[in-house]
Amino acid sequence: MAFSGLLRRWLITCSVMLAVLVFRTNGIDIYQEWNVAIDTTINPTTSQQPVITINGMFPGPLINATTNDFIHVNVFNNLDEPLLFTWNGIQQRLNSWQDGVSGTNCPIQPGKNWTYVFQTKDQIGTFFYFPSINFQKAAGGFGSLRVNNRIVIDVPFPKPEAEFDLLIGDWLNTSYKDARLLIQSNHTSGELDLPDFVLMNGKGPYGYPGMVNYESFTVSQGKTYRFRVSNVGNDLSFNFRIQNHQMVVVETEGSYTQQITLDSLDVHVGQSYSVLVTANQQEVDYYIVATPKMLSTAENSSLVGKGVLHYANSNTPVTGPLPGGPDPYNRSFSVDQAKSIRWNMTAGAARPNPQGTFNVSNVTLSQTFILRSSMADIGGLPRYVVNNVSYLTPETPLKLADQFANGSGVYQLDKFPVQSVNSAAENGVFVATGNHKGWIELVFKNDLDVMDSWHLDGFGFYVVGFGDGDWQPDLRSTYNLLDPVVRSTTQVYPGGWTAVYAFLDNPGMWNLRSQHLKNWYLGQELYLRVYDPDPNPAKERPPPENLLLCGIFETPAPTSPPPGPPAAPAPGNAPVGQRPW
Repeated sequence: MAFSGLLRRWLITCSVMLAVLVFRTNGIDIYQEWNVAIDTTINPTTSQQPVITINGMFPGPLINATTNDFIHVNVFNNLDEPLLFTWNGIQQRLNSWQDGVSGTNCPIQPGKNWTYVFQTKDQIGTFFYFPSINFQKAAGGFGSLRVNNRIVIDVPFPKPEAEFDLLIGDWLNTSYKDARLLIQSNHTSGELDLPDFVLMNGKGPYGYPGMVNYESFTVSQGKTYRFRVSNVGNDLSFNFRIQNHQMVVVETEGSYTQQITLDSLDVHVGQSYSVLVTANQQEVDYYIVATPKMLSTAENSSLVGKGVLHYANSNTPVTGPLPGGPDPYNRSFSVDQAKSIRWNMTAGAARPNPQGTFNVSNVTLSQTFILRSSMADIGGLPRYVVNNVSYLTPETPLKLADQFANGSGVYQLDKFPVQSVNSAAENGVFVATGNHKGWIELVFKNDLDVMDSWHLDGFGFYVVGFGDGDWQPDLRSTYNLLDPVVRSTTQVYPGGWTAVYAFLDNPGMWNLRSQHLKNWYLGQELYLRVYDPDPNPAKERPPPENLLLCGIFETPAPTSPPPGPPAAPAPGNAPVGQRPW
């Protein structure tokens, strides 16, 4: 009874704050209802397999929003297992309750529904959503999410004739349930070392034997189009290009960039870009191509994504060889291009003031994390580790434990090192303190021999540096502190490091993870707990009215004080209910 009364008071406060926000920001409410189910008839490749669809669609429906809108997505789970969706790059300002990952939300059980309600607060840009647990992203369930500028904010390029969403990603022919069993064993025998196809908007490569459907975009000569390109894959970075056409990079993951003209663009797992393409060639058809990085492929390979740019008056199909791209092993090309993606300091974005109003040229760092990713054998099974710790998901979401039990019994705050490597590889619930309203430096060190991508929920970070070998403090002299781009996903090259800065002004429990699905599923993640002791709901939202309970709170939770720093369990006590995904 006491717990119910406490929750009711929080909900009343939340409702009042939500009404105030609607009034102040003039955002509109957007409603979608999703029926999520398995479809075995779509067959995006030449093999029959289960595909996760939304309202019968693969990819799922577009969410087309504007800055400060409120998105309501009522998800009906028709799968035979629990389900969550996360919103890649949406910062969920003051509201990690809607983030849709295992550390923030109880999953939606089979046969049940739950409604996400989140705001695109102070954001613009190109994003996507996907299922975040149980390796389900390997079966689909992803879709595009646009956040458009308000009409009172100038966009730093002329309005294009049209916009196209292009979700490109690698794909397994293996059922996602079979795949997740294989990767958890140490007897995979290389079965899942490489994916089987690269898809464009859920369709196989143009001209590949046995393929019926392929992706095509129709353009009119002389017009300019915005392509919103996302890498929704699970393993492979790719180089994107269009035959005989250049592209102008204008935006990435919510930041307007300095406008550079390219023949091709590297897009790493989890990243999104907007590019402008002008239809300034003869009225015939042209190849749209995505080729893997760090992998040699023939033109007719299933791992070469191929679509068609179709001119409206064309009667001539695509011809000739595929457009040439950079050597897939040319690391210098890729790094130099990454460094050339810089922030447009004079453009407005979600707000009228220029992006460059917020910069890192003079910040004082309050924290530095050095996070080394590698593999380890733990208990005879392969795991991915961060500083020799492989994340093990508790049955109780961290945010729920934080709210109702100060984290006690579920995780121990700051148990694991963030600047050194644990003495022995182990499984654990890795939660680290992020200083509220402090600047944090995150150095991602990749000890793997393949490309990696890191993503931080809740924030955009400034990508300040790339380097080879080990990172040392004196390498800060190589950072770009003038105009580093702000995004939420960055690549980390094999054997190298990437450094980012983030301002931790968004209290909540935030997931920091590898975007490579196998790495994430096998433990390459941690959570950043950014805590503001002020109980004012304007500082952080209370739990939503439809809050799901699970784990140790599946029955009504006992009355507890407001959350504070978690109590440390006795040494040697393992968190309750640990389980791998």
